[in-house]
Amino acid sequence: MLGQLIVSSLVVGSIYALLALAMSITYKASEVPNFAQGEMAMISTFMAFVMLSSYGLPFYAAMLITVAFAFALGLLLEFLFLRRAKMPTPLNLIVITIGFQLMLYGFAGWKWGSDQRQINLPFSESKVIFQNDIFALTELNLATLIIAVVVLIVIYLLIQRTKLGLAMKACQQNINASRMNGISANRIMAITFGISSVVGAMAGILVAPILTLDPSMMWDPLLKGFAAAVLGGMKSLHGVVIGGLLLGLVENLFGFYISIEFKSVVAFAIIVLILYFKPSGLFDKHYVRKV
Repeated sequence: MLGQLIVSSLVVGSIYALLALAMSITYKASEVPNFAQGEMAMISTFMAFVMLSSYGLPFYAAMLITVAFAFALGLLLEFLFLRRAKMPTPLNLIVITIGFQLMLYGFAGWKWGSDQRQINLPFSESKVIFQNDIFALTELNLATLIIAVVVLIVIYLLIQRTKLGLAMKACQQNINASRMNGISANRIMAITFGISSVVGAMAGILVAPILTLDPSMMWDPLLKGFAAAVLGGMKSLHGVVIGGLLLGLVENLFGFYISIEFKSVVAFAIIVLILYFKPSGLFDKHYVRKV
């Protein structure tokens, strides 16, 4: 039983890690948590659903369209809303992301209603591909782990090994100095939000078969992703990934051994405790302003 709990925790934790990574990417760029991340993932998942169900496209073609749509959605948020803010403060930008979140939620409710749907993916949640005395692994479990690992590796290579990643890091460290050195900071910021939206969309597609596809599907996963980001450190990309895996493990063990009714309380408790004892998270550095 413990082995199965660990496998389930890794699967759920990898989804939390993707959401935490999506929030961390934009937070490192703008120092503003994007609370529209969940609804952006939800809308992107509905796009995948439409491509698969209504148009009957092959899975990989539907995913390519969904990735392009998610990237454009991130560009839209940055270009039309965040960039247009006059003399913005962090609070102003947070309110803008919440407003965008409500816009997307309202649009999804108007377009698709509150009916719960199932998205047809080429891997089944019930088909077991490996089983022994310790744990069983389904197609969906394996696909979730593989997709999460691939996305994490791609993001790592993008940030660490490409000129785009170097420009992103330069803008994150000092946006004014980046402009002085010829970097188009506005374009880099827009691309950053686009990449973040794509990572969130991958998490949404993996969440949909586990839960159901409806406008409110990402509320709980986004909270857990935010808790994972706070746990690992919002500006530490590897930290938020570890935070997601740790949260998935702690949450499942708590729900099994202590109380399933209070399982969701774990995320809230982690946010409160980490902000109290180590505000920068477990893997990020805490800087104290000295006057």
